[in-house]
Amino acid sequence: MTLQGSLSHERYCAELLAEAEAFRDTVRGADLTATVPTCPDWKLVDLIRHVGGAHRWAGRMVARRVTEALAFSDVPGVQGPEGDDPDALDSWLAEGAEQAVRALREAGPEAVVWTWTPERRAGFWSRRIAHETLVHRADAALTAGVPFEVAPEMAADCLDEWFQLGALPEVAARLAAREGIKSPFAPGRSVHLHATDALPELTAEWLLDLSGDRVVHRRAHEKATVAVRGPLTDLLLLAFQRLPADSDRVEIIGERAVLDDWLTYATFG
Repeated sequence: MTLQGSLSHERYCAELLAEAEAFRDTVRGADLTATVPTCPDWKLVDLIRHVGGAHRWAGRMVARRVTEALAFSDVPGVQGPEGDDPDALDSWLAEGAEQAVRALREAGPEAVVWTWTPERRAGFWSRRIAHETLVHRADAALTAGVPFEVAPEMAADCLDEWFQLGALPEVAARLAAREGIKSPFAPGRSVHLHATDALPELTAEWLLDLSGDRVVHRRAHEKATVAVRGPLTDLLLLAFQRLPADSDRVEIIGERAVLDDWLTYATFG
């Protein structure tokens, strides 16, 4: 299975910078001690340090072309500044994103580097970290109580990557091994996601086939056991469990239990 996305390496690099800047704008002036509702073990300052640390960690691995995972403790500045001064955190976030993008651009998408998937290339990280920043910007927006918007191409590609990662054999095996989680897989089961606001040329519809032992997805308009209709951004938030399935921002048609089983099972990030 390929993990290459629909956008170019340079586009992902540009989007990473844009997402990092939007994340900084979202948290600027917000209460750093506020609990992140979608990551309740974290305060907003913890989310900030997580995002900034991810940028420096990925950027360092790409810059050094590592072939084994790099420990966080081996990355200079990964923990961020001492104390919770907003200006210091903001500067640290900006610097980390710039370092990551500089390393990614210098490496190019085909440079060999360790990843946690079979695809050992720098292009994995430009896409993964751009999307990681995007999703955590949603967490920050929910915490700060401000609007969250995503470019349609990025939202669709982020969903594609999420489904691709969830279907990897190593990820599927880890998900299946968890206790207390009901498997969503059974013959004839499927989920259809239909974005109601995207341009037709984007083909922002997905069929998730749950009839095997892991998710097989394709962009298509097909009947399914359960269908979810709503704006593309809201489908993205739903898939990442940043929007509850009972929200009035999406419409569910068919067997709700199938959707609930898939959403509970697909939590692996």
